[in-house]
Amino acid sequence: MRSWLADRIRDVLYAVLDVLASVVIWPLFRLSVRGRKNLRGGGILVARHRSYWDVPILCVAAGPFRRIGFLARRGLLRNPLLAPFVWFFATIIEREAFSARDFRKAVRTAERNKIIGIFPEGTTRPGASPKPGAIRFAEFLDRPLIPANIVPHGHYPPTNPLGFPKVEVHFGRPFSVEELAKDLPEELPRKERYQLLAARLMERIDAA
Repeated sequence: MRSWLADRIRDVLYAVLDVLASVVIWPLFRLSVRGRKNLRGGGILVARHRSYWDVPILCVAAGPFRRIGFLARRGLLRNPLLAPFVWFFATIIEREAFSARDFRKAVRTAERNKIIGIFPEGTTRPGASPKPGAIRFAEFLDRPLIPANIVPHGHYPPTNPLGFPKVEVHFGRPFSVEELAKDLPEELPRKERYQLLAARLMERIDAA
C-alpha cells in the first residue's frame, strides 16, 4: 500500500513538473512530436544520449501522463541540479559494475512503470559504443523496444543561451528483440550476437 501510494504521488509530481517544463521546452526548442501513439502500450524507450537536455525533451514529448522511469547512473548524483530529480524519479544503477542488485532494482522499476527509459550508450560522451543492456532487459521482461529519435535542426546540445535549435522527437513503432534479431545466424557467439543487436538498435533509433 505504501509503495502504491508513493508511486501515485510520483505520478502527480511528475505530471506537474512535466507541465511546468513544457512551458520552457516547447518554445525554447520549438518542439514538434510525432508518433506519440506508439507509447500507448508501454515498453523500453531507447534513444541516443547527446545532452542532458535529452531527458526533459523526451519527458515533455511523451506528455505528463506517460511517466518515463529512467535508469540513471550513480554519477549523476554529483550534479546538485540533477540529484533531486534523479533520486525521486529515476532508478540509480552502477553503470560500470552492474550487479544482480541493480538488475532487481531495474525490474522493480519496470513493474511500476509502463515505459522504461534507457540510453544504450550510457553516456553523453561522443563516440561511445552502445551497450546491450536495453536488449537484455527487453528479453527478460518480454517487452517491446520503442525507438525515440531526437532530431535537432541546428547545434545540439546548444552552445549558448541564444542558440537553441528547433527539435523534432520521433517515437517509432515498437518492435521485439526477435524482430531485431531477424536473419542473424543462430550459431553466433553470445557476445557477438548482442554487439550486433546493439548496433541494429541504434540504426532503428536513427531511422525512427
